[in-house]
Amino acid sequence: MSAPRLPFADRREAGRVLAERLAHLQGHEDLLVLALPRGGVAVGYEVARALHAELDVFIVRKLGHPGHEEYAMGAIASGGVQVMNADAGFGVSPREVQEVVARERAELVRRESLYRGLRPPVAIEGRTVVVVDDGLATGATMRAAVAAIRKLNPHWLVAAVPVGASETCERLAREADEVVCAAMPAPFRAVGLWYRDFPQSTDEEVKRLLAQAEREHAQPAH
Repeated sequence: MSAPRLPFADRREAGRVLAERLAHLQGHEDLLVLALPRGGVAVGYEVARALHAELDVFIVRKLGHPGHEEYAMGAIASGGVQVMNADAGFGVSPREVQEVVARERAELVRRESLYRGLRPPVAIEGRTVVVVDDGLATGATMRAAVAAIRKLNPHWLVAAVPVGASETCERLAREADEVVCAAMPAPFRAVGLWYRDFPQSTDEEVKRLLAQAEREHAQPAH
């Protein structure tokens, strides 16, 4: 399959292109698409729609070093999962770690409630899971999501993006069962360069697409 033409028009077009690269998964009755909010949801919506799969969000919050928040000690994710880096405790007291975890967990719970309402997180164990974002630069968020989802025992775990840095996609291949990067332009620089329209996604868009996906998935396929 030839490389897609870049830049993508927007996240929705990118999702349709990505879905073509994931067509071999169609027909899995247990197929689940987990989108990383906010930017990954429009992409994930198109993937789930094309593959007739269930769609949900998987929320990841980075645990930043106190005073140096750009450096991750680890991450927490949907389902009560916590992943810590090997050097997470370097120069940070247990109390400081607990404070960061508590703060980020509160934000995770807020977003879970905002996006999902009263619906519980979907079951992951034993399923074929495709985790989707709008692109991979450093891949930190996707790698945290893959590590967290892995702890929930999926049968097969796929990391999928419309566009990514080649070295990031290659590194991720050691952590997910399958990696699909539809395009790997070089030099990469930033995700937004490969979209003509790349606005900041909103909470309202996330909620609308999740509700739309739930309605469509509930309808029998013709």
